[in-house]
Amino acid sequence: MNASPLDRFAVLDTAAVSDALDRAGLPSGVGGLAPRTVAAPIVGYARTEALEPHRGGPPSTHILTGTVDGSGEEDVIVIDNGGRTDVSCWGGILSLGAAARGVRGVIADGACRDVAESRELGLPVYARGTVPATARGRLQRRSADGPVRVAGRTVHPGDIVMADETGFVVVPKDRVEEVLGFAEAAVERERAIAAEVRSGSLLEQAMHDARLAGDRSASA
Repeated sequence: MNASPLDRFAVLDTAAVSDALDRAGLPSGVGGLAPRTVAAPIVGYARTEALEPHRGGPPSTHILTGTVDGSGEEDVIVIDNGGRTDVSCWGGILSLGAAARGVRGVIADGACRDVAESRELGLPVYARGTVPATARGRLQRRSADGPVRVAGRTVHPGDIVMADETGFVVVPKDRVEEVLGFAEAAVERERAIAAEVRSGSLLEQAMHDARLAGDRSASA
């Protein structure tokens, strides 16, 4: 039985995938979003929502509840809040709902709160920071299930997103196999380099051998 794309990405890290994105001519990985609850890597299909400042008027649907309720066990919730760190765009009740749906994690270009609650649920939340200020009366939904911008990268619903302690990457849904092929090949070459170094070879020689084997972009 062949492994699914998510299973194959799960054994990689964002550095390897970023190198593969470079080779595919796609935007590389970025930093700036750190694990705020549990430092577990996450990979899944993007479910997106974009927020904006609240403009007043009658109460509207609570931000992100529809996205949470529509997400499942292969999904990562991706939030565009423009990088704001003065107001939370994710909190404990949302984490509870997401955990109940089996969501793999949250990636927020903004701040989160209720960190201890999310940590107790084991839900990884990657964000720009933490802040206790509520979204109520400060934020509203701009769009859901559409393209968003997160840490300078465009994310479409269904793209594969990954986050770990090194950074954040986006793999367009129509380039998944191509990027996987580059990433898996690079990992195999790096393993070969590491094996040579551990057996006593000089690093320069091991890197040279990798280039002779066809790797013109051996990473650091």
